[in-house]
Amino acid sequence: MTSMVILDYGMGNLRSVEKAFEHVGAQAVITADHAVAREADGVILPGVGAFPKAMERIRDRGLDELIAERVDARVPVLGICLGLQLIFSSSTELGGSAGLGLIDGPVTELEADGSKVPHIGWSPVAWSKESRLTEGLAEEEPFYFVHSFAPRPAAAADVLGTAAYGETFCCAVERDNLFGVQFHPEKSSGAGLRLLRNFAAICAETSRLNNAGARLRPSGSASQPA
Repeated sequence: MTSMVILDYGMGNLRSVEKAFEHVGAQAVITADHAVAREADGVILPGVGAFPKAMERIRDRGLDELIAERVDARVPVLGICLGLQLIFSSSTELGGSAGLGLIDGPVTELEADGSKVPHIGWSPVAWSKESRLTEGLAEEEPFYFVHSFAPRPAAAADVLGTAAYGETFCCAVERDNLFGVQFHPEKSSGAGLRLLRNFAAICAETSRLNNAGARLRPSGSASQPA
């Protein structure tokens, strides 16, 4: 069974994310234990609340270094809601804060053009490119949002999906095995569960390939001529 770690830094609806992954057949554990996270097939960075406070708690637990390490190891990582925002360079929320810097670009207030902020409710998401994460989903699929800020990726190639609320904004990103969604898949009915099932499948396939590669590598170094 695919193993998933949901990082616990004291902010986020962790149990609902855990239950959603269990529903799609993945084994999910809520923890801040680095050793446990290093054994998992995939890592989830959830989050609800203010960006600066979340980054403070993440740094206090050393999770910033852990997340960067897992990304470098090509382990699939998925940021959800605030977790998406945290993988960016910075945010202007509450005076500003540096983020994890895994994707270039700031997070700024949603330009809602007179609409009420926060943006709460269902909005259709249009996919910008093909992705393993969105297999089986319609070209436009409604998901459930709760947010006041939105990421602004520096590179268009990182954008996986967009939604509209006053403005058209990036609401999903993908770079190699790093993914993020502004909406809540765990609250988005069948489409959300399909996306989480796809992520679990990505984790399982990546783990299989990594393990196969490890078996093919020699256990020791051959002697080299002087």
